[in-house]
Amino acid sequence: MDTLALDAAAAEQLISAAVAAPSIHNTQPWHFRLDPDTSTLQVRALRERSLPVTDPDRRAMHISVGAAILNLRVAARRMGWAPLVRLLPDSAEPDLLAAIELDEVSRAQLASTTELYGAIWRRHTVRTPFTGPPIPAAVLDQLAETALAEEALLRFPAGEERSRLLRLTAEAERRNTTDPDRGAESRSWIQGPDAPAYGIPRGALGPQDSAGRMPMRDFSAIHPAEPLPPAPFEAEPCIAVLATRGDAPADWLRAGIALEHVLLVATLHQVRASLLHQAMEWPELRRVARDPQSGPGYVQVLIRLGYGPEGAPTPRLAASDVLDPEDRGLGRP
Repeated sequence: MDTLALDAAAAEQLISAAVAAPSIHNTQPWHFRLDPDTSTLQVRALRERSLPVTDPDRRAMHISVGAAILNLRVAARRMGWAPLVRLLPDSAEPDLLAAIELDEVSRAQLASTTELYGAIWRRHTVRTPFTGPPIPAAVLDQLAETALAEEALLRFPAGEERSRLLRLTAEAERRNTTDPDRGAESRSWIQGPDAPAYGIPRGALGPQDSAGRMPMRDFSAIHPAEPLPPAPFEAEPCIAVLATRGDAPADWLRAGIALEHVLLVATLHQVRASLLHQAMEWPELRRVARDPQSGPGYVQVLIRLGYGPEGAPTPRLAASDVLDPEDRGLGRP
């Protein structure tokens, strides 16, 4: 197999794209290791950035890492590689979540990747109200097709089913804000201006719905001394349910890959998003989130979609902070 030179500049570009992915509480729970001899990039879980109370089985961590894998794949294609992604390549190394081998590809195949790559840097979580018109059906169909191409299912419930899912999310939010252990864990990831480049800065927190319809994660209940005034959210929200056919670690990684691909395509259409993950953090609520009429599948995350401001970026660690030390000088004299 022919391989391209994987030097320090190329590695930095790849990893910078990967770390721009969303992660639960912006924990950025990933680490990278390079094998220049085979042009392979290993993606590893970083256990010290896990959420043992909120995410004891590390499902959300796998979804977060899956999103980073998608960004890395897009960046690799834009740079002239054909990435071969192997999920969970070594059962003896449970923290090795993916190995991405880089092979050459013709530049003629890269046109569609360039736009998607640009969306990596414009995609931000938006926790404020959406104010635009309904999303066209053609855009929603494209998002569903995008998820299906990544072995995931995306549907858009309406009416009573949408209301049921929002009620489940509201119940999970009530539990989260009244559970002292979960509150303490969430509080530890809310960052001040001089904090490390991970976690959620206070300026990125959003308001609560003044009408009580949209159960956004209530960080003001975690930091009651810094409440934000409530605001009216959309009365008819667009909620997407992302599900997988299985519910093993590989399926969680695929869910993250599909989630980020959907978010990037949405960004290309100027559609903003935030995640309603609260019910996924309580096993019994996640279990009943599945609509029996939609067939088999395991719900992994709810996505709120709409039109509005692009949103502000949250901090990200530098590529050098998430790359093995011996790999940081790769290709340098």
